[in-house]
Amino acid sequence: MQPVISIRNIIKTFKEGGKALPVLDGITFEIGEEFVAILGPSGCGKTTLLRIIAGLEKADSGEIVFTHKDAQIGFVFQSPTLLPWMTVLENVALPLRVRGMSLREAEEKARKYLSLVGLQSFENFYPRELSGGMKQRVNIARALAIEPLILLMDEPFSQLDPLTAESLRSEVLDMWQWGVTSVRTIVMVTHNVDEAIFMADRVVIFTARPAKVAAIIPVEIPRPRDRRSPEFQKIEDKVYEYISA
Repeated sequence: MQPVISIRNIIKTFKEGGKALPVLDGITFEIGEEFVAILGPSGCGKTTLLRIIAGLEKADSGEIVFTHKDAQIGFVFQSPTLLPWMTVLENVALPLRVRGMSLREAEEKARKYLSLVGLQSFENFYPRELSGGMKQRVNIARALAIEPLILLMDEPFSQLDPLTAESLRSEVLDMWQWGVTSVRTIVMVTHNVDEAIFMADRVVIFTARPAKVAAIIPVEIPRPRDRRSPEFQKIEDKVYEYISA
């Protein structure tokens, strides 16, 4: 598998008030054109690694190497980070306008991705008028609008009700598998073992802080996946063995 992202010996320690908190301890693995889920105990540095990949945080040492030097990266945060004074359309068009795109072109592209997430009729609504699930759809549309090669997702479904979360999981998978967006690689941080196995091609398991890679487990089950199948249960048992170790 040709790597898209090479994560090489990433070390990160947070320092504040004379105290040091080691978070990542030599994280090394590669990610190709695939869906990778990162699992691990709370506070072990999963989100920190995602932010380092995105360039929002700096590692103390080690490096992140991208095969495509000019690869665009989209980021879906855990909570929708929408500007309340902007409409849905304006929120999705914002990163395009920041990059110098004309208003007409930015809005045209924003409408395309709002349509993909099923919100084409809500472009003139404000965030306060939307449900939690709809806000996260806008968040996803905005990340996709910059047409990234790599999509990073930080627990994107954790704050949604179970039915909305399940629907959105399937929609994200469908958009990725059908190739209707530019995204070729998805990296998702989650605490949900079931979600990781349902969505990912491989599950990367971190140890407790300071995190190391405990295991990388392939999920070689055809999609759509049946959670009740023996194959699914077998992988779930294997993941829990590492998490509870």
